[in-house]
Amino acid sequence: MEDELNEGDLENDEGRSVQRIFNALSSLHRRKILAYLSASSLTAGEIAERFNMSKPSVSQHLTVLENAGLIAKEKRGQFVHYSIVANNLINTLNGFAQEVCPVSRPLKRESQAKAKT
Repeated sequence: MEDELNEGDLENDEGRSVQRIFNALSSLHRRKILAYLSASSLTAGEIAERFNMSKPSVSQHLTVLENAGLIAKEKRGQFVHYSIVANNLINTLNGFAQEVCPVSRPLKRESQAKAKT
């Protein structure tokens, strides 16, 4: 018996969770955000500085990633810091993929260098 995903399976909580994860990872901008968060937490403003898009657009991307369980936010004073959810299997697999991805690899290195300072 094969383990196939039926349309009806997407109606349960696990199926919706899988859909949210795939939706989150389908965007290049969101994958880049995950690469930037790979070594340190950043505020929404710090993330927005790295992209040529409006802060509300960045906020929408962050919401999608958070709803998928890939990132978490923490209020520190007047700023909200975003960080990757390290014990998430999808983030672990994405981290391995970032090592060979020509787009994500330099962003991950930048994040690691920033974390050291």
